[in-house]
Amino acid sequence: MEAGIVSYGAYVPRHRITPAEIGRVWGVDGEAMGLGLNVRRKSVPAPDEDTITISTEALRTALVRGAIDPQQIGALYVGSESHPYAVKPSATVVAQAVGATPNLTAADFEFACKAGTAAIQVCLGLVGSGMVRYGVAIGSDTSQGAPGDALEYSASAGGAAFVIGTERVICRVHRTSSYTTDTPDFWRREGQRYPSHGGRFTGEPAYFRHVVECARRIMEASGTTPADYGHVVFHQPNGKFPQRVGKQLGFTEPQMRFGLVTPAIGNTYSAAALLGLANVLDHAGPGERILVVGYGSGAGSDAFDLETTDEITSYDKAYGRPVDYFLENGVELSYAVYAKFRGKIHMGGE
Repeated sequence: MEAGIVSYGAYVPRHRITPAEIGRVWGVDGEAMGLGLNVRRKSVPAPDEDTITISTEALRTALVRGAIDPQQIGALYVGSESHPYAVKPSATVVAQAVGATPNLTAADFEFACKAGTAAIQVCLGLVGSGMVRYGVAIGSDTSQGAPGDALEYSASAGGAAFVIGTERVICRVHRTSSYTTDTPDFWRREGQRYPSHGGRFTGEPAYFRHVVECARRIMEASGTTPADYGHVVFHQPNGKFPQRVGKQLGFTEPQMRFGLVTPAIGNTYSAAALLGLANVLDHAGPGERILVVGYGSGAGSDAFDLETTDEITSYDKAYGRPVDYFLENGVELSYAVYAKFRGKIHMGGE
């Protein structure tokens, strides 16, 4: 493909809470829960942070790093399952916040946790066809789990933005592929505050089937094996699933090292695989092959066969924070403050 990644940016809220602190409130061994999920702590958005603000921060970083004029953006898509408005696009707010021209196509994407990867695919098509100069794909979420539910130990917040173009490409896209079925492993009906999930069902027939099948198909189409990749990134609803699927496919721990970010910040849903990719790009040199496989409940996977170019050596990452910063830093919260931040405390009649 001519189109590829020309810039990227990431943002994760500064607040953190540990599984041990969550379990303390519910009389559960939260530390053991965290070990079982391979999640040490998770990010928590402040009361004034949401999918729109997180998306805007990530995109501003990408635009400055790539010296990209926002007026040249022809498409902007925000993938999330926690858009602030049920009817009112996040994409239009983000576009205006960064100074994009009204002469662009914008929309919100939703496919559980793979909305961001789906947005990248659409941008690749639009840019590759010559319809737009730059396309922006964002994966951003402020995910929630019901109080006391297993999801509460991992559901977190964060975002990553990728600018797709044909000039000064830092990461070339060799191929993309998808695998989709109607597998209802996770859902939230209209009007429901918290999502529901199928427990263990979300693993075997849902996540593992789609990720493995999609990864195998793109490697078969590309004529590659796991040994051809320097890095691999899988969707990471927790820290255990991507490790297990990586070993199942034949990847090693060093190949998964930089792509696995969930243990330090939790499951950022639509941003999970994209933050993993951003972290890989933070550390990669030219000529490094990368396999990315996203996953969204409901259910489907998008895979990308990528390779960094010589342009990455001159790519200026001085502006904004590297993903490592978000993984290593943070301000710990008590459950009481966390519950207040996330709106889990409600007065009668509300």
